[in-house]
Amino acid sequence: MRTERLVPLIVACALFMEQLDSTVISTSLPAIAIDLHEDPIALKLALTSYLLSLAVFIPVSGWMADRFGARTVFRGAIIVFTVGSLFCGLATSLPDFVAYRIIQGMGGAMMVPVGRLVILRTVPKNQLVSALAWLTIPALMGPVLGPPLGGFITTYFDWRLIFFLNIPIGILGVFLATRFIPDIREEDVAPFDLAGMLLSGVGLAGLVFGAALLGQEAVPIEISLAVAAVGAVAMFFYVRHARRVERPILDLGLLKIQTFRAGVVGASLFRIGIGAQPFLLPLMLQLVFGLSPFSSGLITFASAVGAMTMKFTAQPIIRLFGFRRVLVVNAFVSSAFVGVSALFYPGMSPYVLMGCLLLGGFFRSLQFTSTNALSYADVPTEAMSRATSFASVAQQVAISTGVAVAALVLETMRATRGDNQILLSDFSVAFTTVAIISLMSVLWFIRLPNDAGAELSGRTAKRVAEPRADGEIGTTA
Repeated sequence: MRTERLVPLIVACALFMEQLDSTVISTSLPAIAIDLHEDPIALKLALTSYLLSLAVFIPVSGWMADRFGARTVFRGAIIVFTVGSLFCGLATSLPDFVAYRIIQGMGGAMMVPVGRLVILRTVPKNQLVSALAWLTIPALMGPVLGPPLGGFITTYFDWRLIFFLNIPIGILGVFLATRFIPDIREEDVAPFDLAGMLLSGVGLAGLVFGAALLGQEAVPIEISLAVAAVGAVAMFFYVRHARRVERPILDLGLLKIQTFRAGVVGASLFRIGIGAQPFLLPLMLQLVFGLSPFSSGLITFASAVGAMTMKFTAQPIIRLFGFRRVLVVNAFVSSAFVGVSALFYPGMSPYVLMGCLLLGGFFRSLQFTSTNALSYADVPTEAMSRATSFASVAQQVAISTGVAVAALVLETMRATRGDNQILLSDFSVAFTTVAIISLMSVLWFIRLPNDAGAELSGRTAKRVAEPRADGEIGTTA
């Protein structure tokens, strides 16, 4: 098999494990909450803690891959993730569960971006969109299988078995990494930015986790605001720090590249809305519609089927219309499909529900594939590891922010009534809110030139990154 297909498929084994895990958990949140004697919305901490662990440790992945070799780091990450999965299956309380999810996140933080880095350094740019599509085909099997499989296991067996599924997949991943992944590393590795990691880690965790704590009855609002304030202060000092050091752990200078800026900042706004959907839908279908976890999973898996279907058409669509037009128009379409979920009601035909989710998944996946490829269109080869770390952090922070925003809306609506019941109208407001946030991503995509990412789309002359007279990084045709 050709390199641009073989390596992505191997890396996708790790993505499959991570995606299967996350989608299975979303479907099983109500059942896990009952077993751990917690409020279902409180289980957002299990999602945000994992995503925040990713965000905190992802910046280290690029440096470790350069220093110790991509294969070594990738293989070790799979082992850590698998061990964390084992502990999650043995958890007996919410604090235990959250702690073990953090361990999983540490493994996932190294596993996914290092795997993507291997692809970016071994596949030619003119084949990158195709390679990224091949990468996500097996990975998308996780979301396809996750909801019905997680619902089936939760309904008829025990939710803990869900985490044990990662063990054989992890063993297979270690074998494939050892056998086929090249041990890519850099000869000249800059010193590790420890101060930057501490500041960015505290900053990102404080901001997002502070937002996630808002509305928690067990946590006073003063503490939630204090956590967020600490995060804001840490991020302020990180920005100052990043401007003074030559190789910061999160290179803010990459945002001077227009395509990278649009692919990261614009996509982050888009992901806030999309990231909230896997959290909101299973809760609504089970708590309001009264469906079992299995029935809920059978409905929500349609979104992943649509996403997989798109992977075979992404390249010709981008080649025909170009990145800018696809991203602008598709942001409207995808955000509209998020908002459509606000119109769902009990007794609605399951085929209509699945049809909406299938189409929404198709357009959502097109947006993700487009932004993922565009982000690296003009990034110099020597900056690729820093770019993958930056983009991966932005993705995880955006998704965790989406979960926090959605949960905060539900908790606020419930608090205004003075009861603990979650109503259909609460979910309608939450879906509308996150859909509006996703739509705001258009403001970033519309600023792109018409020939943005031309080398990847194959529509016009090659665009390359080069320094400008003012010292910034720009592109020329």
